[in-house]
Amino acid sequence: MNAPLPSSGAPSASFSVLGLAPVVPVVVVEDAADAVPLARALVAGGLPAIEVTLRTPAAPDAIRAIAAEVPGAVVGAGTVLTPEQVTDAVAAGARFLVSPGCTDTLLAAMRAAGVPFLPGVSTASEAMALLERGVREMKFFPARAAGGTAYLKSLAGPLPQVRFCPTGGIGPDTAPEYLALPNVGCVGGSWMLPEDAVAARDWDRVERLAREAAAL
Repeated sequence: MNAPLPSSGAPSASFSVLGLAPVVPVVVVEDAADAVPLARALVAGGLPAIEVTLRTPAAPDAIRAIAAEVPGAVVGAGTVLTPEQVTDAVAAGARFLVSPGCTDTLLAAMRAAGVPFLPGVSTASEAMALLERGVREMKFFPARAAGGTAYLKSLAGPLPQVRFCPTGGIGPDTAPEYLALPNVGCVGGSWMLPEDAVAARDWDRVERLAREAAAL
């Protein structure tokens, strides 16, 4: 679906989310004031692609703040469910979009937005339907519940042209197993953002965990 990220400079509209880093942090922001220091810690740790999920009222302001104040961050919007959310997320500064599933209406909106996107799939039929529409990079969700590495390995044979970002139930112990698969470009997860660290605003700990994830 997308070309690789340029080796220098800001990503263009056609960059590949799967090429930014081995791990995409999945971030739930409860307080928009935390967005900038949290994102700075992730970027300092080597994880520039940051998916802010649209699960909280603070998410749009968080995306806006990260886009404006964190050089090096490539902030995106996750849990995108509607065309309205696509429009609002891009207006806030989201540079990529991620959805847990996909409908024709949502796909049309994401295409029209002009930024890279990862529509969610959990079956071979869903992947084939998107492949027919020219989409080759997808989110595999919920990864562990949908069959994990065994399922993705099975998809690599009949659908070698599709690459995935599996998300859901992945941690530092299992991430390497996913990343070793030929059809996995990166994984999504939140283990580098433990609730107690975020609550305590322990950004040094977040940076350390991000660095460990970036080294996978």
